[in-house]
Amino acid sequence: MLKKYNYTGEVFFAHESAIIDAPDNIGKDTKIWHFSHILKDTIIGRNCIVGQNVMIGPEVEIGNNCKVQNNVSIYKGVELADDVFCGPSCVFTNVVSPRAFIEKKNEFLVTKVARGATIGANATIICGVKVGEYSLIGAGSVVTRDVPSFALVVGNPARQIGWVGHFGEKLDKKLICPATGRRYEEKIPGTLKEKEN
Repeated sequence: MLKKYNYTGEVFFAHESAIIDAPDNIGKDTKIWHFSHILKDTIIGRNCIVGQNVMIGPEVEIGNNCKVQNNVSIYKGVELADDVFCGPSCVFTNVVSPRAFIEKKNEFLVTKVARGATIGANATIICGVKVGEYSLIGAGSVVTRDVPSFALVVGNPARQIGWVGHFGEKLDKKLICPATGRRYEEKIPGTLKEKEN
């Protein structure tokens, strides 16, 4: 790992095999591993981990404390909020109906992944959807529509099978997190929020 510096003099780390087109936009204490490529006009927040063979950009914004595991490509139009986890080889698309022989870069759709969401290994996120806060996308799922905050979705196409809390554990029938005891409520059907004390 080599120490590198952004425009404010903060230190981030990059493996010598990584290619970084715009080091000024990498946050403090972020680590970029082997054979990854960060394209121009990409912003990566503080304390992120970018795994091996990852491509990000151009014009992508990633929040603080995100983890992007090996073999992930994050294209223009994808936005990751703080604390997002992208599992190994998960896929973001950028055009709904791509063709090799037709240029469709003007059809890129925005895909937003909200704070604290987890995308499992080999999951596919179809462009134009919103992945809600603290939701959990099961490994290998294909997400074709918006995912509510705290939802647990699996399958192809992905469907909701339950709720998860901030900790990532499936909530019980009373909407209580078994790991932390935090309580949630569904005041509006299909919308979960933490209960106020």
